[in-house]
Amino acid sequence: MRKLFISALMAATILPATGAYAQSHGEVQRSQQELRHQQQQLRDAQRHGDRRDVQRERQDVREARQELREDWRDYRRSNGNVFRQGRYVAPRGQHYRPIRQGVVINRAFYGQRYWIADPYRYRLPRVSGNERWVRYGNDVLLVNIRSGRVLRIYNGFFW
Repeated sequence: MRKLFISALMAATILPATGAYAQSHGEVQRSQQELRHQQQQLRDAQRHGDRRDVQRERQDVREARQELREDWRDYRRSNGNVFRQGRYVAPRGQHYRPIRQGVVINRAFYGQRYWIADPYRYRLPRVSGNERWVRYGNDVLLVNIRSGRVLRIYNGFFW
């Protein structure tokens, strides 16, 4: 009886810890909606509120961003196989270098071979017109394919 009680107690303490990061995409979306809502309230406070209202709303926005980051990390951790990709092969004569947003990259790096065909699979935001999500090493870049300008970067996206 004592062994049964101890094993049940151990299971009760271990199970919540292992299931804590089994996030769904819906939870990440709810966190994104909450962040947008908090940002709207901050804008309203900046227009119509006093200094304390603005400070309070900024704190709420920081907390919503932190919650979104945690939910996204948990989602990636629980769906890790989606983010495991094969070896990256740079274009001939080129090699990977860390880059910043706003930089214009060589056309060879954003050729059709490097496009992410199904961005929804990775829960990347939608793109429009001349923009494409491109794999660059283990990073993901949003590139304007006409100019080659990097619009957004997610470093360490793949592992």
